[in-house]
Amino acid sequence: MRSIWRTLDAALRRDLLAVVLAIGVVGVSFGAIAVSTGLPWWMPSLLSVLVFAGGSQFMVVGVVAAGGGLVAAVLGALLLNARHLPFGLAIGDVMGRDARRGLAARLFGSHLLIDESVAFAMAQKDPARSRAVFWALGSAAFVVWNLGTLAGALAGQGIGDTDAFGLDAAFPAALLALVLPALRGNPRTRNAALLGAAVALATTPLLPAGVPVLLALAGLVVLIPAPKRAEVPA
Repeated sequence: MRSIWRTLDAALRRDLLAVVLAIGVVGVSFGAIAVSTGLPWWMPSLLSVLVFAGGSQFMVVGVVAAGGGLVAAVLGALLLNARHLPFGLAIGDVMGRDARRGLAARLFGSHLLIDESVAFAMAQKDPARSRAVFWALGSAAFVVWNLGTLAGALAGQGIGDTDAFGLDAAFPAALLALVLPALRGNPRTRNAALLGAAVALATTPLLPAGVPVLLALAGLVVLIPAPKRAEVPA
């Protein structure tokens, strides 16, 4: 893993480390929130190892805390993680399809497929650089997320109300910080994000958790180029 990090320039390493640090903070908040709902300390850690998807893990804990069944929690998490299907298609080559990479490596790469690793990998123009970024960020995030979850779960046993510390806002704040540069740089991207946010906010009171997030993809219609008009000969 050190060799992969060394192939990246200093500016990119700094950006990746900032994201990894934010992921660790969110992991702490997840562990603390999970145990505050009555779950044993080991359950959020087990979720972090096996699932490794912050949004889905928060959803599972939220549904269970609200009195929902395990089936509803799992179905909601799967629905929320449906976005990973097109992610996998988009960066399949980044994880490696050649004979030198075994099935185990590709399966582990699929487990490291999170919003942050996909976003940074797709932002690179060089394929080798994309692979290095994906594996470096994904692996570091997995380790830090699990350490953060364990630390939060252990500390959360002594915290009464996690909302009083603002821990419930850590996850959305981290995601907002991740997308802010893209929103400032491209007006069309900003319009798509605003439309998607409006759709999600409007449908949140009416639909089960997770569905409004998927419906927010409707904002992508702003990015669809208008069809070119056929030229009519004079």
